Amino acid sequence: MRRISIFIGMFVLLFHASCESKKHEKKDETKYLVSSPIRMDTSITKDYVCQIHSIRHIELRALEKGYLQHIYVDEGQHVKKGQQMFHIMPNVYQADLQKAKAEAEVAKIEYQNTKLLSDSNVVSENELAMAKAEYDKAKAEVTLAETHLGFTNVRAPFDGIMDHLEAREGSLLDEGELLTTLSDNSKMWVYFNVPEAEYLDYITSANKDNKQAVDLLMANNKKFNQSGIVETIEGEFNHETGNIAFRATFPNPDGILRHGETGSILMKVPLQNAILIPQKATFEVLDKKYVFVLDKEDKVQQREITVGAELPHLFVVESGISENDKVLLEGIRMVRSGEKIHYDFEKPEEVLSKLDLYTE
Repeated sequence: MRRISIFIGMFVLLFHASCESKKHEKKDETKYLVSSPIRMDTSITKDYVCQIHSIRHIELRALEKGYLQHIYVDEGQHVKKGQQMFHIMPNVYQADLQKAKAEAEVAKIEYQNTKLLSDSNVVSENELAMAKAEYDKAKAEVTLAETHLGFTNVRAPFDGIMDHLEAREGSLLDEGELLTTLSDNSKMWVYFNVPEAEYLDYITSANKDNKQAVDLLMANNKKFNQSGIVETIEGEFNHETGNIAFRATFPNPDGILRHGETGSILMKVPLQNAILIPQKATFEVLDKKYVFVLDKEDKVQQREITVGAELPHLFVVESGISENDKVLLEGIRMVRSGEKIHYDFEKPEEVLSKLDLYTE
């Protein structure tokens, strides 16, 4: 009986030792996924804070002094070119016109009489010329009076949208007093500032003669439903900021955009021979990014990298690694620097094909 107990005990010990050996062996044979950075041409989308302006945005002012008799429009209203918007009390200017017409009639009669006398050689040619000049002057006074009277009717110079009313009916207006502003929003000019280095990349690129297409991200973080193009670049840099202003033009058929809005311009910038790695292969320590790189002895070594730009699921690396390095993709929290590992290598093209990318 005692021999049986000893035999059973030895069997249990051997079985336990065998299990421990298998566990240890299994742990040692854990394999990690490794790949290399890939060098390729791609593009990134940069965003720039922008200001949105109407292609025409003007102030409507009173051209004559007087009481504001009628307002025919309302704030925010769409108006058509030539539509009457304001009417200033015309009494004084109507009287001036009647007076000018009467004086012109007198000058006309005097000219006609002088011409009859000149035809009969009663008066000289100089007197006829003086009468003709007085008549022309009187007609010019009539035209001027008609112009002043016309200024009492303020009409829209183009199709647009009215802004805030700055005066109310019955207000006494001075010459030049602001009535409202008018915006033509059929197209919008969007201004954004570009740093000097990025301007140089843009202006020296192979596609500089083709107008750059851009998108607009509105203040609600949604993309505007129309694309724009970069049409002009200002002539001088701002010496305080080191930026230069670009202007993009956007069609605005639905009238969504208004003068004075803000947003962000989204512009694609090509990158040539960029080194790309999956974001999941990196980790941060004190705001610095690192990866684990395998050395010649298959030991992982922590290495700092500099990220130049970000793509969906990818980082564009400026320095720290090359396409010849082997980078740990998975299990970065399970290894320590200097630890030797077993790994499976996956080609970078295969790694990229499994990511949701938008590269070119």
